[in-house]
Amino acid sequence: MDEADFDVTRGGQVEIIGWLYQYYNTEPKEVAFKKRKYAETDIPAVTQLFTPDWIVKYMVENSLGRYWIDVLHARNDSRSEVEIAQAYHWQYYMPESQQNEQVSLKIIEAQKELTKVKLEDITLVDAAMGSGHVLVYAFDVFLQLYESEGYSKRDATENIIQYNLYGFDIDTRAFQLSYFALSMKAREYNRRFLTLELSPNVFDIPEYTDLSVQDFEDLITTDQQSSDITRLLNAFHDGNSYGSLIHFTDPIDFLEIESIIDTKPGEHQLSFESIELEEKKHKLKEIITVSKLLCRKYTVGVMNPPYMGSGKMNDVLSKYVKRHFTAGKADLFAAFMERLRMFVSANGYYAMITQHAWMFLSSFEKLRQSLTQDTLINMAHLGTRAFEEIGGEVVQSTAFVLKKQNLTEYVGTYERLIDFNSQDKKETAYLAAVRDQTVDYLYRTNQANFKKIPGSPIAYWVSNQLLHDFLVGIPLKNISPAQRGLTTGNNNLFIHDWWEVLFNHVDVSRSWRKNQTSKKKWFPYNKGGKNHKWFGNRELIVNYYNSGQEIAEFGKINKNSFGFQGKDYYFHSGITWSALTSASNTFRYSPQGSIFDSNKGPMLFSNDDSTIFSLLGFLNSKVTTLITKVLNPTLSLQNGDMDKLPIKKEIFDQNIEHVVRINVLLAQSDWNEYENSWDFKVHPLLLHIADDNLSIWYYSVVLTNRGAKNVPIFRLWGVK
Repeated sequence: MDEADFDVTRGGQVEIIGWLYQYYNTEPKEVAFKKRKYAETDIPAVTQLFTPDWIVKYMVENSLGRYWIDVLHARNDSRSEVEIAQAYHWQYYMPESQQNEQVSLKIIEAQKELTKVKLEDITLVDAAMGSGHVLVYAFDVFLQLYESEGYSKRDATENIIQYNLYGFDIDTRAFQLSYFALSMKAREYNRRFLTLELSPNVFDIPEYTDLSVQDFEDLITTDQQSSDITRLLNAFHDGNSYGSLIHFTDPIDFLEIESIIDTKPGEHQLSFESIELEEKKHKLKEIITVSKLLCRKYTVGVMNPPYMGSGKMNDVLSKYVKRHFTAGKADLFAAFMERLRMFVSANGYYAMITQHAWMFLSSFEKLRQSLTQDTLINMAHLGTRAFEEIGGEVVQSTAFVLKKQNLTEYVGTYERLIDFNSQDKKETAYLAAVRDQTVDYLYRTNQANFKKIPGSPIAYWVSNQLLHDFLVGIPLKNISPAQRGLTTGNNNLFIHDWWEVLFNHVDVSRSWRKNQTSKKKWFPYNKGGKNHKWFGNRELIVNYYNSGQEIAEFGKINKNSFGFQGKDYYFHSGITWSALTSASNTFRYSPQGSIFDSNKGPMLFSNDDSTIFSLLGFLNSKVTTLITKVLNPTLSLQNGDMDKLPIKKEIFDQNIEHVVRINVLLAQSDWNEYENSWDFKVHPLLLHIADDNLSIWYYSVVLTNRGAKNVPIFRLWGVK
């Protein structure tokens, strides 16, 4: 470990606390990751992820710093935002793009309300503060602001701790580290701080399962008091699951409740019962203190929220998220996106770093719609490897800043850093974009453009020409909607490679129809596979004896999930693809005779073969690769994404169809040259051994078709 990490003069002490605590949680995290669902006690460990220092600075400078620049401009400060940022040495501050006159007037109008804002009025909240990284850097920025306003470091420190910074967490140890870090920060600039009886406004969300409204029935005088106390106790009964997601749709009269807990026992009335009541009143007071702060509005919100898919949530947390955060219920980070927005007041800013799935996936479409009520100011699209300790292609991140103001025509700034393959390279590239805003990975676009694309993905890099194609093109679902197929409920039992069973039990006849009877048990099955274009991945077979009789019986007995979706399309020719891939998606022609999977081998169908081959040509083009990365740049290409592809009539061309048919024949020939094809005859390298009269530059490829009377011959000639 680098000694400089402990050097207070170089700022290393904040990071070392965070790193040490993250690795302190390594073992409990590994244990929890093996569980099907996370228990309440697992949540702190599995969601602990230390935010890189430069991303913290990016978020704070572009939210808190940007708000202060708004205040200075409201006071008629003549300096540009770039000049102000440079004066404060905010090297991660990205200036906004040029706006049209209408947007500029709205911004100026909103800034008029900031003329009387004092530094003590500006509040910043981190709703999942961890070890306090965001709050500590925000402390530094606030200190700069106070000094620029003429405050001494000592007085500024007292104000920052007392008025400006707030944080919440469900992890007691994380709360203690944040409390410690802020206290030491304050002690650095005010030697008397530890004797001032000032406490940082950071809180461990309480959880009390031993309190009920009946505990206070002797003190309650109104139904409203009883109702409010009941709501508070219900919320904090599972406080360590909900954390700062706790909020109340209807207001609570805290003054009325506080009047109850402030009553003192009379003289000579002390007893075990009264002592126990005082302890319960103390717990209720702690709940009230935190609840009041959870109900208030803050000027700025900054956080790295916990990540947890809905499938991993325990039942208590899952029900709460589904009830209160319907747009973000798919993942805990998305629920916190909704929650942080609630925390922030009008014309304030909120900044986050999250997984980038919310930008594209259909499960977050409602969340994107709710966020369009605000203005996306800036985004650093990080992609993979934004966190040094997380490798691979699975976790893809984005950091962004929104303003709580609706500016429909606002032109935001976006830094596309996904092609820089390390944390350090992303930081370097971002700083280069700040200095030179002509770099080719910096984009500026009107967020209204997102609505022109089906599903409204945050596709900031899309060209105007492609936006036009989305407007005039016909959605693929109107021509050939994507279909889901069979779910066996037990793939290991019902799906095999064709060579694992007796081949005379396999029906590979491409003339088989649903209205015909087949006595065979196994049938070809499309279920994704390797990246083969045009034709291939015909290795799997499925037990579909007597129309799936054994699948249905097994599923009912073992209560497995099974289903025969798209049954009317079984055994029809069409287009299939691998839904999950790390490379470009590849589409293949599937002849008659196959069943297809519900998730990993979906298909497209048409009554017209010409349409199928024309569509196949379009789908295997670079244009489709570009469009699918707009609709969903994750590793999974879903049916809903396919349905949104814009189709132009120009693709239905006889020349295109002819070329595609040849490509399919060539790919089919290639597939059949290897023994994993059931149409394999002989390896191509062995074709000419016994024939000395044939040139080594000439060979014949026989495309066989089992059961067909006519065997087409396609000859390929080489050149000497």
